[in-house]
Amino acid sequence: MGGTIRLFKFSGIQVYLHFSWFLVAAYELTQRKGIYSSPVWAMAEYIALFAIVLLHEFGHALACRQTGGVADRIVLWPLGGIAFVNPPRRPGAMLWSIAAGPLVNVVLLPILSLALLVAPLEAGVASLDFALFIRNVWQINLVLLIFNMLPVYPLDGGQILRALLWFPLGEIQSLRIASVVGLIGGACLALVAIWSWSFWLGILAFFIFSRAIAGWQYSKALVQEEEAKRAAPLVPTIPESERPTL
Repeated sequence: MGGTIRLFKFSGIQVYLHFSWFLVAAYELTQRKGIYSSPVWAMAEYIALFAIVLLHEFGHALACRQTGGVADRIVLWPLGGIAFVNPPRRPGAMLWSIAAGPLVNVVLLPILSLALLVAPLEAGVASLDFALFIRNVWQINLVLLIFNMLPVYPLDGGQILRALLWFPLGEIQSLRIASVVGLIGGACLALVAIWSWSFWLGILAFFIFSRAIAGWQYSKALVQEEEAKRAAPLVPTIPESERPTL
């Protein structure tokens, strides 16, 4: 949480913005120079990107609360957003908490498609900029949906895969499989980043790889927890009504 500023609080969920967002925003605006006739549209596009990300993360957080879990923070940073969710340790609760995020993008898709159809296409510069803005926001939402649904842990698709595997295989084995898939996916993305000389793909690959390792380590901690439970001596409990009185 270091280096973040508070934006607002909604439904008990505090939203933070990392300071690096402004640095990356300035860089991205220079890269988008010339796409629109005015840099205002480029800024609006960048803000729209994080508005979609924020709605996505609120989907996770609110769904987690529906399951009885804890979700009180969302952090926006250059690679997107992170909703700090802690659903109950049940596969159904995990599945709904994760799936609700991409479902927000699914709901936005027809809304943005309708906006794309009715966007004015007159010869005026402002009208063309607006139509281009709508098209780019539509593409951003679609790309976020497709990328997030890749079955690579810790992306949403990878966590959905884990929740589905949890039903037949249990909590530990499902996390191990998802973590291994995440390690493979992170390594593949790192190769793509090297081949394309993409700095951002490299950072994303590192994030995926590191979180997949963390997932594997957590699965080992769960194994130790299970072993400790089995090794703990059973202490019988006596109902209050059956306890002797002096």
